[in-house]
Amino acid sequence: MTDLIVQTTALTRRFGRTVAVDGLELGVKRGEIFGLVGPDGAGKTTTLRMLAAVIDPTAGTARVMGYDTVKQDEAIKRRMGYMAQQFNLYGDLSVSENLNFYADVFGLRGNERHERIARLLAFARLTAFTDRRAAHLSGGMQKKLALACTLLHQPEIIFLDEPTTGVDPVSRREFWDILAELHLEGVTILLSTPYMDEAERCGRVGLMYKGQLVVCETPERIKDMVSGELVALRPTLASGNAVSSGQAVQRARELLSGVPEILEVQTFGDLIHVFVQDAGKGQALVTGTLEQAGLVARDVRQTRPRMEEAFISLIRHQGMADQDAEALLNNRHNNVH
Repeated sequence: MTDLIVQTTALTRRFGRTVAVDGLELGVKRGEIFGLVGPDGAGKTTTLRMLAAVIDPTAGTARVMGYDTVKQDEAIKRRMGYMAQQFNLYGDLSVSENLNFYADVFGLRGNERHERIARLLAFARLTAFTDRRAAHLSGGMQKKLALACTLLHQPEIIFLDEPTTGVDPVSRREFWDILAELHLEGVTILLSTPYMDEAERCGRVGLMYKGQLVVCETPERIKDMVSGELVALRPTLASGNAVSSGQAVQRARELLSGVPEILEVQTFGDLIHVFVQDAGKGQALVTGTLEQAGLVARDVRQTRPRMEEAFISLIRHQGMADQDAEALLNNRHNNVH
């Protein structure tokens, strides 16, 4: 099916003079995994809270499963699941007690209640931890418990606000395995994430910046939107002094950014990614420019843009501040907080 399970029209939310979400036009297809990506303050959390009928918009409308989020919020809440960014279960209750509490909230009784809890415990790999207090679980296990509680009433759509932030890479992988299974069952998943590798896993991705949707497409099409070809290299001083690698990167970036034939320069730790019209000619131009300044371009190669390069390039054309670009890039390389 290709019908829209989420549809917004000029959706806007203000907090005083701050416009958190600005005229958002968004459509999410039934059964897809849709990711919202953007730097802190882009409006991702506010968008999810409005769609989950937690807060009302200042202007515009949103419909979820055909229901208006303001006028028919209770109908939405009965059929959707919402998992907040911060752990909001009861830390002094055990895994089993938390699940049973939420079963009471959703009015589950008898065999159906016991079967769902048992299934979700196995689904979330928590069967061996039913008696452990939620406060004593690891970050990854807490996230999986929160998801299990969110799924107890079998929602048609779930909203997940940065569900894997603060957990280790293994737990992130396990969490995404669970999401993949839900996707196969037909559950619609709308999530926000600061991680570019997670954006790659989504069927479509919406990039938000300053409350607006900059681009909404599949990961592959987003990567195809980048202008030019990409050359990657590692700049060092001619002496090979590793202590000055940071200075070498900064100096190389300044030099290359000033070359008219170079479209764009991005830094990734000790790597520099340079966008040029022609990669063959661009490699010679880059190495020659650096050599004249006493720098050496090592590991020079042509490569294909990844999600992070594509996003940064697209939103810089929207006037994105460099510090926001760096923050978005840093999330790609710092998966554990």
